[in-house]
Amino acid sequence: MANQLLHTPEGVRDIYSDECERKHILEDRIYAALKSCGYHPIQTPTFEFFDIFGKEIGTTPSKDLYKFFDREGNTLVLRPDITPSIARCASKYYMEDAVPIRFCYTGNTFINNNSYQGLLKETTQSGAELIGDGSVEADAEMIALTVRLLLNAGLKEFQVSVGHVDFLKGLFEAAQLGESTEDTIRELLLNRNFYGVEEIVAHSGLNEDLIYFFGLLRDVMLTKERILEAKERAVGYPKICNALSRLEQLEDLLRIYHVEQYVFYEMAMVSGLNYYTGIIFSGYTFGSGNAVVKGGRYDNLLASFGKSAPAIGFAVVIDQLMNALRRQNICIPFENKTKWFVYREDHYGEAIRDAMVLRNRGEIVEMMPLTETNTVESYQRYAQQFHIQEIIFYT
Repeated sequence: MANQLLHTPEGVRDIYSDECERKHILEDRIYAALKSCGYHPIQTPTFEFFDIFGKEIGTTPSKDLYKFFDREGNTLVLRPDITPSIARCASKYYMEDAVPIRFCYTGNTFINNNSYQGLLKETTQSGAELIGDGSVEADAEMIALTVRLLLNAGLKEFQVSVGHVDFLKGLFEAAQLGESTEDTIRELLLNRNFYGVEEIVAHSGLNEDLIYFFGLLRDVMLTKERILEAKERAVGYPKICNALSRLEQLEDLLRIYHVEQYVFYEMAMVSGLNYYTGIIFSGYTFGSGNAVVKGGRYDNLLASFGKSAPAIGFAVVIDQLMNALRRQNICIPFENKTKWFVYREDHYGEAIRDAMVLRNRGEIVEMMPLTETNTVESYQRYAQQFHIQEIIFYT
């Protein structure tokens, strides 16, 4: 039993020492970049009422939620996603505000993933939400900001894949394949099984244009030229045409930000979050099998809480980003500036007075008593192990 108490449950982990220091540095970098663009910090509860993340909202499936009850019998949920919480908060406190509002946050999310997936059940996310602006300029701001954050984190090689949910929706509406077949295609796309999609399409009796649009799903790096070509063929399919037009406009704006070299267009993008309504995007890099950034437009989500307002946001998955940086041998610079004041009992007053002077200057001083077990030699050994900047003895 005592040995079991030392272990964490499956899917969660301890973060300590230099790793924890570097994680906080990374979070601070992200916050500084968001703050510089006018995003203001917001905190929402770690748990909320079940309905905030219910099926009607379009968020995480119920089976993947951590659910429990309060004293009154209400069903509560550890948040799997911070965006619905911010949508609720904005609807409550900014109901009458018409100007765009910008929020940023850092917090932990909880998803009860299947054990075989090998994913953490608790992860840290830093993100941003732009509420009240439905323009393509807002889309460009968010994607350019995503690129900036990944560069600030230290990544040199990465890509942001961008799609539009209405492309696939419009394609399904035109093809009339049936709900079951559509679900199968979505699952195949999630698993990047384009051959499976091609096989279904080949036996569906679709016209040449629709076969062409389904063929675009294979292209994970769609160029602007291909987008324009597809747009010309999509004149008779308004939803598909509008989605392609939005991507065309977005490409022009991203060139103003000088981030177009990091952005690629992918019509096969699908998300497990059903509240997305327009542009969706994910950031990928070496050393992480999953996206390090996930985001998109959710123009109908706030209406679920009573406020009609367009919105777009993204979340950086800090744990995935840390893994990627480590596997790419990109070090987050961290210098331990702690000083150890090692004292004998009769020199405690002198050590404290000196420590207070340094602390008032903003320096870090840690008090360490000399004992029979904690000797001068042991402190010298541990100071080297923990990269202590300086050790001062009061003996």
